[in-house]
Amino acid sequence: MKNLVTKKIVLHSLIGFFVAGGIAGCDSGKTTKTETLRIAIGTQDTTINCATGGLLIRELNLLDKYLPKDGEYKNVKYDIQWKNFTSGAPLTSEMVAGRLDLGAMADFPAVNNFVAFKQAGKKSVFLTPLSGSITGSGNAIVVPIDSKVNTLSELKGQTISVPFASTAHGLLLRAIQAQGWDPNKDVQIIAQAPEVAGPALKSNKIAAHADFVPFGELFAYQGIAKKIYDGSQAKTATFHGLIAAEDYAKKHPEIAKAYLQAALEADQLIRKEPEKYSELIAEKTGIPAEVVYLYHGPLGLQTRDLTWKPEYRQATQTAVDTLKILGKNDGSFTAEQFIDDQYIKQAFQASGRDYAQALKDYGKSPLVANDALTGEPIKTFNRVTQIWVKDEAKVRSYATPEHAFQALKTLQDEGKSIRVVYGQDYQSNIKLLANLAWYATDKQGQIQAFLLKDDAQKWAKAQGGQVFDFNAILQHVKQA
Repeated sequence: MKNLVTKKIVLHSLIGFFVAGGIAGCDSGKTTKTETLRIAIGTQDTTINCATGGLLIRELNLLDKYLPKDGEYKNVKYDIQWKNFTSGAPLTSEMVAGRLDLGAMADFPAVNNFVAFKQAGKKSVFLTPLSGSITGSGNAIVVPIDSKVNTLSELKGQTISVPFASTAHGLLLRAIQAQGWDPNKDVQIIAQAPEVAGPALKSNKIAAHADFVPFGELFAYQGIAKKIYDGSQAKTATFHGLIAAEDYAKKHPEIAKAYLQAALEADQLIRKEPEKYSELIAEKTGIPAEVVYLYHGPLGLQTRDLTWKPEYRQATQTAVDTLKILGKNDGSFTAEQFIDDQYIKQAFQASGRDYAQALKDYGKSPLVANDALTGEPIKTFNRVTQIWVKDEAKVRSYATPEHAFQALKTLQDEGKSIRVVYGQDYQSNIKLLANLAWYATDKQGQIQAFLLKDDAQKWAKAQGGQVFDFNAILQHVKQA
């Protein structure tokens, strides 16, 4: 009888334990049902091509939609923490210190993240790209707006600032190397964050500044600088993506998958309504919607892409190799030790999408529109020109600069205010701020847009045409 009572007491104690504490999973690394689970995410809001992995997920509450809420996670309380950074280096410091679990940053700082984790006896993993360019567009080198410098080769012996350990830092080092210069002797490179570089450019305190998304375009849009070198000239892929502390991702793979599903939905939302979400990003970051659309609109400066294309794998390895220039890579690791694509593949599958098919798709966000002047469907896109009219929800699209500039004259005659005009660069097919572009004509008078004056001059000479700046080409079209 005594043994029976003892067994009953033990049984009741066990039942009480399970009811009060929840049944833990068989894997000791898994979360118990009654645990509060932290999800701490580092974002870079002003680095606007990170928006689908941070700002939009946060502002639209997309993560909660995909977090597991049954089975092992039935009674879990999620503590979602967001922290914003202006660059990848401080985000990395917080991750290594264990105060962040996930984060968004570019390829070069991400590799620095991996090195920092490695030095701390830990490991981080690169989950997925978010947005990038297989040719390198997005990073840029700018000079003051009234500078007489028009090419990188003219900066020898000058002071160039850059946010250290950023993807733009990697670009600058490679561009200098391509010139055959010694980065320690032929130029003076100083560390400068974009918020400091803007005033420095405006007051001509620096000869040039190299920066990442979106500052090359933002400073140009603000009228304080002009772009003399676009990353696409380097022909080296660049991108921003999502990283995680490996121990966190392994312990909570469902969380990593949910986060990536949220990123996939954010990507689809901005693809469908780029103006709407460009305005939202602008509201939260202070980056003008006109600059945001330059990246996230159709035919944008970069392509949103959540697959590990070979070019992005190589870009990560290039970042590893670039660290050797800085003496921070002992050659003991490769990019493939950092990249872990299992979570994004799971997210694609859970979202009902085909990863293998997306991996083969190199297209930019498509433009599906009729020419706003003729009403005809736009079928070719290399000369597309767009106008965003103030107080209009949608950007107007035109198949050619000729159509757009004719329409622009009419809009101005009607007293309409123009927010921005976009063009497509003939050389690299990147999206341009049309008012800062150069234009060349051929013998038939057809207009092509160029980022760089030198490119426009070479093309015009070969075609027997002329070169114009924005105001001059508008006058030329008006007279024609």
